[in-house]
Amino acid sequence: MTAEVTVIDHPLIQHKLTLMRQTQTSTAKFRQLLKEIGMLLAYEVTRDLPLKYELIETPIAQMNAPMLAASKKMVVVSIMRAGQGLLDAILELIPSARVGHIGLYRDPTTHMAIEYYFKVPLDIEQRDVLIVDPMLATGNSAVAAVDRLKELHPQSIKFLCLLAAPEGIEYFHQQHPDVQIYTAAVDECLDERGYIVPGLGDAGDRLYGTL
Repeated sequence: MTAEVTVIDHPLIQHKLTLMRQTQTSTAKFRQLLKEIGMLLAYEVTRDLPLKYELIETPIAQMNAPMLAASKKMVVVSIMRAGQGLLDAILELIPSARVGHIGLYRDPTTHMAIEYYFKVPLDIEQRDVLIVDPMLATGNSAVAAVDRLKELHPQSIKFLCLLAAPEGIEYFHQQHPDVQIYTAAVDECLDERGYIVPGLGDAGDRLYGTL
């Protein structure tokens, strides 16, 4: 099975993404925009969540009303540190989701991902995993995260990002063709440093003001 890339091109997302790209956007505004976009992206990523029907009482009458099926358990795994911005947004919508963290940093010379932290729920094999990271650039961090999580045999894995580069998508799908990618935009290419062009810079630095 070959996974596809779902580009979530809702006008509100695209407008807010443009504001995030601009150099003059402040750290506080960048953080708020990432949270807003994260919530909008989460609507699409969770579109296939199953529903059950329960009898409820409205002020007017009884009805069989849809509710999320309790059997569908989710864990949101943030690739630290920039993934935290998307994680916070998703937890606003799905507060019952469990949370995992993978600490990865990119070697400045090889661009390979080096793990320094890993913590996920003990029952992850019973859960569907959503990995979040604003940028899918070279794909090395995303692939390393999926490699690590597949060792624990979760029910399913999806990957959510804000921006993706064609090179990163290609490499990711070479390694994990069964994992669906969700993104707000696919940009032009990577530069010689492995940054997405035109991109928005280093998402972690802009999120936390560490430029």
